[in-house]
Amino acid sequence: MNEIIFFGNNQEQKLFKNESKKITKPIQFKFENENENENEKQIKQISSGEFSTIFLFENGKAIEYLNEEYLKEKDSNQNPSEIQIEENIQKVTVGFQNEAILTKEGNVFAKGKDISEKNPNEFMNISSLIEDPKDRVIQDIACGYCSIYLLTSNQNVYGIGSNYFSQLGFDSTYQPNYEKPVLMMKNVSKIFSGNSSNFIFLLNSNQELFCCGNNYHGQLGFKSLAPVKLTKIQNIPKGKIIDIKCGDGHSLMLIENENENPKRKLYSSGDLKTNGLGKEAKTSEFTEIKSSLFEDDDYILDISCGRDQNLILTSKGKLISFGGNFHGQLGTGDTENQKIPIQIELPKLRFNEDISNYHISYLIKLFRRKEFCDISFKTKNEEIIEAHKLILKYRLKDENEFEKLQEIISSKSIKESNQIFEMIYSNNSKINPKLYSEIKEIINSNEKIEETMKRIYLNENENEKDFIIERKEKQYKFPKLILIMRSELYRGMFLSANEDKSNKVINYDQISNKSFQIFEYWIYSNQIKDEIEITQEIVDEIEKGIDYFQLNKTNPNLFDLINQEYKIQIEQRYQQKRQEFEKEKTEEEKKEKEKKKKKKCEIF
Repeated sequence: MNEIIFFGNNQEQKLFKNESKKITKPIQFKFENENENENEKQIKQISSGEFSTIFLFENGKAIEYLNEEYLKEKDSNQNPSEIQIEENIQKVTVGFQNEAILTKEGNVFAKGKDISEKNPNEFMNISSLIEDPKDRVIQDIACGYCSIYLLTSNQNVYGIGSNYFSQLGFDSTYQPNYEKPVLMMKNVSKIFSGNSSNFIFLLNSNQELFCCGNNYHGQLGFKSLAPVKLTKIQNIPKGKIIDIKCGDGHSLMLIENENENPKRKLYSSGDLKTNGLGKEAKTSEFTEIKSSLFEDDDYILDISCGRDQNLILTSKGKLISFGGNFHGQLGTGDTENQKIPIQIELPKLRFNEDISNYHISYLIKLFRRKEFCDISFKTKNEEIIEAHKLILKYRLKDENEFEKLQEIISSKSIKESNQIFEMIYSNNSKINPKLYSEIKEIINSNEKIEETMKRIYLNENENEKDFIIERKEKQYKFPKLILIMRSELYRGMFLSANEDKSNKVINYDQISNKSFQIFEYWIYSNQIKDEIEITQEIVDEIEKGIDYFQLNKTNPNLFDLINQEYKIQIEQRYQQKRQEFEKEKTEEEKKEKEKKKKKKCEIF
């Protein structure tokens, strides 16, 4: 099950029924009865707007949460509800009061007041309304504030909805909403808009950038603060455009230059009314956002814009925010606006796997987790997908096949790339036989993942894929691969040229069983096991154990987390004792009153 973190506006308790409307610190979101449908709840995408949030799952189904106002309009109390579309859903996007859904068949279903005044709450197939039948297969979609954009497989862009700010590309003289898609531009490779935006950016195959829509705050990068019909932007920063995200009065642009440090830079343009630019001054052209959080070896992986706030994810897993924060949507624990980028402290994630009997399918899950991935590949759309280099090394026929694999991945979508790595890890050609035919020449196709793990240390003995740590009368088995990924000590030991690769037994009884259980759980999950009582003795032992196992480079740091948990538990113990004391005090006072009352009665 995916880990979902939430912070910000919980208007009308849309997602959290028992929480306040403003959630200022990141908390975990959990589906009701999620354990009953664990396999079906693998989240592919989340899109959220003012009135609704849609969760899209890997099985092609989607559910939406509506706030109370929207529910009243629909005359319904069902929340959440499954979106009833017969075709498998590929992508979802939510605007202000509109929603659009792209199916795997290339159809787009949409609803909203700006799409259909007669039936604003009913999904309708808007791609079928395109006049040219050859343009009815849709490749991508984007929602604006009150408009929806369709990118066809022929690389033509259509818009539907309002053109009040010229967001459909032509003059913004007052006209009724367009309930049929209108052709905006041809030869487009990517479209960029946002659920609070009355504007759009369009990138053609020559990396030329066009835009149209509201520019009253300079968010399009033009000095003339007025609506702009479809126009080419001349003064964009040098480099390759990776992504553009749009807020209400500002825009973010992510540019990549391979030969520069950092290789990816972030630019913004627009208004400072809520400090959404990441800098001190307003600008009507795209200028760089500079921050020490963007390190040379920690490049920006993904960006996101809300109405006037921003989130940035780095390659090392840092989550950064800045901008407007009225609803706590920056995750800082307060509602103060932030002019410059700051890092968000995320909560401790859940870990529901049973590690008492690890098995191959469990290890495959670990390989897919980000902290165990150390080689990057670029997909067709320049998206980054991570893979486990150590596994690939022994699944590919030789090291020259890395380049051939990169060539294959560069022509595939992110979904197809995931399927390719799934087949390489598991040797299951049934996942996608067509893709498997492309990779079978470069992999050891006769090996399953179990054999691959054995070959990692160049031995064929099944009993030697584990490493044993002996403590007093008990032995703990760990896969050598896991220890390599988690401990500098064992990485040096197992990968040394002098290592005999045997199934050695290491005696280590310098810490208590409880402390060692914490280490065991940490080595597998990178987390602290719940309901473990922490004492000062355990904290001291953990510090010694970190030095022994050489876990200092782990992120988050084990000692920091165990110390933090210890302080929390001390506070909880103090509060518990205080409550017990107050209870005892109340009981004594009550007894004293009854005693005095009884004595008074005896006098009379």
